[in-house]
Amino acid sequence: MASGTHENVKKYYSSLETGEDLQTSAACPVPSHLPLRESAHEALQQVHPDVCKRFFGCGVVIPEKLKGCSVLDLGSGSGRDCYILSKLVGEDGHVTGIDMTEELVQASRKYIQYHAEKFGYARPNTVFVEGYMEKLSEAGIQNNSMDVIVSNCVICLCPDKRAVLSEAYKVLKEGGELYFSDMYASKVVPDSFKADPVLWGEGMAGALYWQDLISIVKELGFSTPRLVAASHIQVYSPELQKKAGDIKYASGTYRIFKLPQHSIQTKALMTYKGTVPDCAECFEFDTSYCFKTNVAVEVDAEIAAVLKYTRFSSDFVVQMTDEPDPGLNSAEQDCHLSPFWLADKLRSCVKQCSKTAKAGVCGSETAREN
Repeated sequence: MASGTHENVKKYYSSLETGEDLQTSAACPVPSHLPLRESAHEALQQVHPDVCKRFFGCGVVIPEKLKGCSVLDLGSGSGRDCYILSKLVGEDGHVTGIDMTEELVQASRKYIQYHAEKFGYARPNTVFVEGYMEKLSEAGIQNNSMDVIVSNCVICLCPDKRAVLSEAYKVLKEGGELYFSDMYASKVVPDSFKADPVLWGEGMAGALYWQDLISIVKELGFSTPRLVAASHIQVYSPELQKKAGDIKYASGTYRIFKLPQHSIQTKALMTYKGTVPDCAECFEFDTSYCFKTNVAVEVDAEIAAVLKYTRFSSDFVVQMTDEPDPGLNSAEQDCHLSPFWLADKLRSCVKQCSKTAKAGVCGSETAREN
């Protein structure tokens, strides 16, 4: 199903040696301001350096509590995130990476046995397949087969975002999660951008207006996106600045879930048990909810459903209330879901990764403010 856009993107990324060859900070080898948890950091230290060298992601897409899970990485690239996930799911879990670029798939496969031995596994738990995110079934990925899907700054490279998100919904099990970082625009990107292969390769032509993401995922049946982290993207290339005009860009990490329909209609009190790995004292679910151990927190109906019907169900004591959730039947304001709002709040930005400017994080705020 390769389109002209797909072919241009494949050529663009095949020509890149490292993440520093990109002309914007949309893809940085340096993790975002959201810090890696201890187990993920340890796993990253064990990933082969050649795999890390060709990492082109724009955030941290390693959610909590993955042991034993089946995980799919959309746009797996060099395989860096897949190998981190391989360690975290354990020998009984499984990780699948899919990418449309044959060169990257072949390169990532070279290190499967290396990482299996590094992690002490009797047999590898990771596979890489060549294919398109818009057609997961054609790549052999079955419906209702995945506990978690991750994606790191690649949906912006696809011409049909709705198809990608629809396919993700199909292959997730009920209660499954899509945890992804991507590049977003402050307004709808004009069609004229889409004729420029460099703008496509950098993610600038294909970046969704962030509010369109909210609309699309709700229409497909997902839960409301929960914003986890965000940073402003700075474009230092004068040529790209001129092309972008008044459009601003930000990276945003969201988590969305495939929940049972009409599962919970009232608010609830949720008490965290302190049992999620690496989160003994508190579980920072998103920018709105930080659950401290043994402290009851009132949540809306949708968050109650997320915590009751997903892999986090055993980590919470649920006490339903009789209070209806007015948010279920009203047009909720989405400003708190804007990556630009959060990046402003944190005063953080990720500087350009290019041949002339090394990556870095500016701003002194922590990952979230409670």
